[in-house]
Amino acid sequence: MSNLFRKKEKFYLPGEEIKVNKSVYSKGCIEENDPMSKCRFRMLLAITAMVALFLTISVRTFILCISGYEPKSETEEAKPLPQVEIKSNTKRADVTDRNNTIIATSIPTFSLYAHPNQVKNKEEVAIRLSKYFDDLSYDNILANLSKKTNFVYLKRNISLAQKYEIYAFGINGLGFEETEKRIYPHGNLFAHILGKADIDNKKGLAGIERGLNERLTTSEIPLQLSVDTGIQDTIREKLYAGVSKFKADRAAAILMNVNTGEIISMVSLPDFDPNNEAPNFSFATQGAYEPGSVLKIFNAAIGLESGKVNLKEKFDATKPLVINKYNKINDYKGENRWLDLQEILVHSSNIGSAHIALRVGKDIQQAHLRNFGFFDKIKDFEVAEKETPTYPKNWKKETVATVGFGYGISVTPLHLISAFSAVVNGGTYYKPTLLKQQEQPQGRKILTTDTSVKMRKLLREVVVKGSGKKANVIGYEVAGKTGTAMKVVNGKYKDKVVITSFLATFPASSPKYALLVMMDEPKPSEETFWYATSGWNTVPTAGEIIATIAPQLNLKANYDIDDKRMKMIEASYNM
Repeated sequence: MSNLFRKKEKFYLPGEEIKVNKSVYSKGCIEENDPMSKCRFRMLLAITAMVALFLTISVRTFILCISGYEPKSETEEAKPLPQVEIKSNTKRADVTDRNNTIIATSIPTFSLYAHPNQVKNKEEVAIRLSKYFDDLSYDNILANLSKKTNFVYLKRNISLAQKYEIYAFGINGLGFEETEKRIYPHGNLFAHILGKADIDNKKGLAGIERGLNERLTTSEIPLQLSVDTGIQDTIREKLYAGVSKFKADRAAAILMNVNTGEIISMVSLPDFDPNNEAPNFSFATQGAYEPGSVLKIFNAAIGLESGKVNLKEKFDATKPLVINKYNKINDYKGENRWLDLQEILVHSSNIGSAHIALRVGKDIQQAHLRNFGFFDKIKDFEVAEKETPTYPKNWKKETVATVGFGYGISVTPLHLISAFSAVVNGGTYYKPTLLKQQEQPQGRKILTTDTSVKMRKLLREVVVKGSGKKANVIGYEVAGKTGTAMKVVNGKYKDKVVITSFLATFPASSPKYALLVMMDEPKPSEETFWYATSGWNTVPTAGEIIATIAPQLNLKANYDIDDKRMKMIEASYNM
């Protein structure tokens, strides 16, 4: 029998499935050395890693950039945060108004300098720099570069951008010094208050910058002033309009808080832009002048305080008052009758005021004038520009009389408003200040409250019935006194050349503010019926100011006045 029949052979019938050894197939597919399997595995791993990385970055971005939270380890949380001191490049403190509005600040700048002995091709350098800086001439630059010195400034206070642009020129021998520049954001608005600093920003040249230079250069804490930017802007605008209308040479206006001595606004015209102009004369603090009839306020207060005068007594104003046979005192548009104290102020009688002064006498008059501060410079006031009052050394009888109605002594507007505030606030003199007061300051009692109350009523009638009518702003009970004084020119009084003033307080029933408006040489016009007296220029200007700033000062108008007086006020206001 053949071998075919000896060994049983495996064969398949038709339709019988071929059996596959699955264990062998599976083993071949998962072997590590299989290329297809390895590729698929690595792709899956890469995709998983990329998804994980994307999710991590997304979550981290959300935590850091959106929520602001950064998780810390327990060790980090236990450590104290590092204390970083940030130092400013500027060394001069900012100045702000009473509401923290910045009115003077400093910015970092650079000064371009040269070492002339290191600069080659000086002519080419001069050409290039003169084309870059419009305000520097070729000749000037070349002259500086030709100096026999090792150091010379070419341009002060350039910006960081300018520094980089000049640096890119690649000029050997040029360098840059870190400096700072003083900036006055409001331009002319606070000119005579702030003054200005020098080009190096290290020394004040005028105003607060000079008067408080040490404070500004030894502390970076902002210096807060008592002035109000909004009120300052209003008063300057109204005063400027008045100067233009009445063609005055100069003018000043001061608004003071009568209960603290704080200056809320102080304006002198003409002014200057401290960013690019030199300081000029400040009439508010330097302009000592004979104020005329506004001094009758203090003459009346001295009469009442001394007990030499009472409200009912009358004085003879029927004829001129002659002193020592040679000095004759007249009234401007006199009443030619006997006048009481109220009438003397309402009609601004020189004769009546001189009678009061003579009755008071030299000693009492001088003592009170000294208490009012009319003999001394206001030393502690913060600006550098201050003037000392002038008065005669030989105080004769005629001096007593003339001082009574406004001549013989010269004081500044700052002196006047400081003394006037004491007259109306209850009798306490507060030193004027440009610094915001954090506590109620200590004042000096110079008049009794009774005298002060009487003076308020007397001065209220001047505005209701007298020359102050154009400042009678309904609802704010303005009280005050006008003054028109002949101006001294070359040592002599010049005819028809005057300085006018108006001192006012409001509200008269409970004074909060005092306002002084003065004009130097206002001109008469057809509109003023060819008068240049105070009632036609400083009074209406003050009325415009008060009507505008009273709401800004958050003063509530008071209409609780009896019908008779209300009609009188309305009638005088509409005249």
